[in-house]
Amino acid sequence: MFLPRFLLCLLLPCLLLGALASPAAAQQTEPADSLRNAPLDSLRRRFDQQRFLGGLKAYTKRKTIMGKAAAAVFNFTERREEQAGLDATLLDRQYDRHNFKTVRHIEVVTLDAFGYSINDSTRLPRNILEKGGNALHIKTSRRKIRKLLLFRPGEELEPQALAETERLLRQTDFILDARVLVNERTTTADSVDLKVITKDNFSISAGFQLRDVGSGILSLRDKNFLARGHDFRNRFSYGLNNPQGWAYEGGYTVPLRNYLVAQARYRNIWQFEEKGASLSRGFVSVNTQYAYSVGLSQYEQGLLVSPSGEQPEVFTPLGYNVADAWLGRSFRLRSYDLNFDNPARLILASRLVQTSYTKRPSPGWGNSTLALVGLGYSVRHYYKDRYLFGFGRTEDVPTGTLLTVTGGYDFNQNGNRPYVGLRVAGAGFSPLRGYLYLSGEVGRFLRRGQWQQGTLNGEALAFTRLYHTGNWQWRHFFWTRALIGLDRLPGELPLGIEGERGLRGFEPDALLRGSSRFVVNYETNVFTPVSFLGFRLAGVAFLDAAWLSTDGREWPFRQKPYTGFGLGLRFRNEYLAVRTIQIIFGFYPRGVTDARGLRIFESSRNYYQFNDFSFGQPGITRYE
Repeated sequence: MFLPRFLLCLLLPCLLLGALASPAAAQQTEPADSLRNAPLDSLRRRFDQQRFLGGLKAYTKRKTIMGKAAAAVFNFTERREEQAGLDATLLDRQYDRHNFKTVRHIEVVTLDAFGYSINDSTRLPRNILEKGGNALHIKTSRRKIRKLLLFRPGEELEPQALAETERLLRQTDFILDARVLVNERTTTADSVDLKVITKDNFSISAGFQLRDVGSGILSLRDKNFLARGHDFRNRFSYGLNNPQGWAYEGGYTVPLRNYLVAQARYRNIWQFEEKGASLSRGFVSVNTQYAYSVGLSQYEQGLLVSPSGEQPEVFTPLGYNVADAWLGRSFRLRSYDLNFDNPARLILASRLVQTSYTKRPSPGWGNSTLALVGLGYSVRHYYKDRYLFGFGRTEDVPTGTLLTVTGGYDFNQNGNRPYVGLRVAGAGFSPLRGYLYLSGEVGRFLRRGQWQQGTLNGEALAFTRLYHTGNWQWRHFFWTRALIGLDRLPGELPLGIEGERGLRGFEPDALLRGSSRFVVNYETNVFTPVSFLGFRLAGVAFLDAAWLSTDGREWPFRQKPYTGFGLGLRFRNEYLAVRTIQIIFGFYPRGVTDARGLRIFESSRNYYQFNDFSFGQPGITRYE
């Protein structure tokens, strides 16, 4: 990950100067017809862009050392995937005419991470980078892909099974893209032959961050360990400023047949240790009938007792075990269209969470058993699109409706109390207008006739359609979140606004905590045609604002907002485990202590993400 950054800093100034020094070659690439009848301002911008890129492209064709270096770094070859003209298409009815036919034969084709294409079978690795990357990569076994299919030879093909399989394959961490095709030449009236094509991600990632002399972070992860789809992750910190001096966090995840997942995890930091294991399977597909999970966790931590004077910090031990299990059943609703399966599902689920304390700071920490029952109505649809969170790869856009009602009872040594919750969510998508997601959720406990520890939250996520100007493309994103604490306990202020909770790049500050918050985020992404060592380049501009209630009141707008805005560059390689590298320049006019001012920070995670409309385990409305 650090090699591309080093080469970028070293070669980019020289290459840009060389490109700008080639105006003649750049002007030759400008078609005269495209300049007619264009507005003066747009003509100038377009001419400057094409002149710059044309000069850089011409520079890569030189026979000099720098020209060859530029050709190895920048890739101006037009992508066949983009020429395929993938439109935003509803997935559900692509292969309806083959429903309930017998699956006769399944051919599985797996492609290496670099140089191959799902849509172009003639595309092969061309340069030393693509060939060298494939030499270090173990291609996913076809046996592993077969375990992830929702259909089997000799069985009837269920409605939506092909589209759902394609979507689920794309959602795995070790597969970049997937296609499920029907061989129309050999398919008959009562049987069908299928072909599954997958393209791998380069699954290994490693990192080193030097914080100070004798202090740093080491990380190592393989999302496709031994080409079996196992996820092995490790993160080790050393030279920390505490008596322990180190911290470790790791886990091992094994995907089994039919999307059953086994996981073990371990975390050890100063005054906190966590051990856990779980076995789970969710409603991964519309046709999934049963979902369940069983998990055990053990926690050991120390609670800080406020020191008096200059005495050293004193910690009180706290230890507890958590056993968590749930089971859900999905019921298919009647369809009044004989040629189309009704995607709506009615779901009934129950959950049991038992918390038992092994070490208690005081008698107030009582054992509890939380029993929950949930009833849900779910409708799921998926569309295909591009240039959302990725740089040209196929992405699935979830739309639909979700309505859930949750009720339960908390059997606690300090007093029993019932719980009730409600959630409503919906989303729509249009390739001409964009995407809109809305959701609202409320949950509360009732004790002795009075409501307590309630939570009200809402969310809206929207993005526009994809705009085009030549080879440049862009979208606008809008995200609004509200989290209101209702009748919370005195002094209960767990909410912050740093990072993903509110203002991206805002320094975490333990002093800035509240009981309610409201966050607004805006972002523009500009996708450029420039490719650098396989990393596509995009420009980012953002504006964030957050209101936080730090005085315990339920309404956060009584206080001034915290804001942040900035610009940055995003480098993304769809073939690597760490796909995104973002370098952001942010300015924060208001903060606490050192949180205000100008910051330059790096991030490798998407700030936005989709919410699916599948029914999950019943739970308490989150307040964090």
